[in-house]
Amino acid sequence: MNAAAAGAPRVRALDGVAPSAIPYAELLAGQAPVILRGVARTWPLVAAARAADTAAIAYLRAFDSGQPVVGFTGPPAIQGRFHYDAGLTGFNFAGARIGLADFLARIGASLEAPRPESLYVGSADLDRHLPGFRAANDLPLDDPMFVHGVLASIWIGNRTTAHAHHDMSHNLAVCAAGRRRFTLFPPDQVANLYPGPLEPTPGGQVISMVDFADPDFDRHPRFREAMAAAQVAELEPGDLLFYPALWWHHVEALERFNVLVNYWWNEAPAFLDTPQTTLLHAMLSLRDRSDAEKAGWKAMFDYYVFGPAGRAAAHLPAHAQGPLAPIDATLARRLRAQLINKLNR
Repeated sequence: MNAAAAGAPRVRALDGVAPSAIPYAELLAGQAPVILRGVARTWPLVAAARAADTAAIAYLRAFDSGQPVVGFTGPPAIQGRFHYDAGLTGFNFAGARIGLADFLARIGASLEAPRPESLYVGSADLDRHLPGFRAANDLPLDDPMFVHGVLASIWIGNRTTAHAHHDMSHNLAVCAAGRRRFTLFPPDQVANLYPGPLEPTPGGQVISMVDFADPDFDRHPRFREAMAAAQVAELEPGDLLFYPALWWHHVEALERFNVLVNYWWNEAPAFLDTPQTTLLHAMLSLRDRSDAEKAGWKAMFDYYVFGPAGRAAAHLPAHAQGPLAPIDATLARRLRAQLINKLNR
């Protein structure tokens, strides 16, 4: 068990929830991780995985569309910990396009190896790579909160670790084969997790530079504070974990064959830009200004962005509100065009 998980409290778990009764609104309102035990226990993939790893591999292979996936491979020495290399000039693994059937065959061949290479496919689109899979292995997603769409993905691998990172979407993560341990931290722990470079990153998101298996508290003393805020979720096949957007999560796949199916979604419509772009622009325009200027701009952002919706425009007639008005697709296009024009000056 990693150091942060060893003494951390367990994520709240609910038992006996039927798939048709998943309390999506309650989960989202709580803004904290929650486990739904056994909610996907009737999935055929879960049943196959409980029977044998080879049965689960065969079940997945039957849906293979033939579209190549990106498979990641690391030498046995990394012990499943996909990260940067020692000099922070590259990564300790390689990625390449590979047929899903070929990748599953490689995992199957590794099952009995005493020191297997580290293998995983991450965030492969279910509908593209495994068409038909969701007909019998899926969650009911007819709740109004999913009106802007859901991205369903699959993660397949052996004993691997995804170092602590955050996503910009809410997540429903179903353990469909093997076991998984999530160590989760609220967004306010970002400074205590010592994030790495913004780019390049091992998997698209910034990761923590702390070695959770053997923390160096001389280099990362604030990690003790992060540990005090951590929660741990240990998932068996059929369990579902919900966690909100921006929660940091360190994910360990614990068995020789593991599958996770996850559903990402946002409450905001797709025409809104990603806040990550805003963060980069703020670094360009604000970060290196004086403390006094930054304090002034913080007040501006609190008023125009982080304050109550509509406050900044409440005293203006509708025809004069411009970008202060509620943003729809048309206004979003106009603002995007203005930004592109200003950035290309």
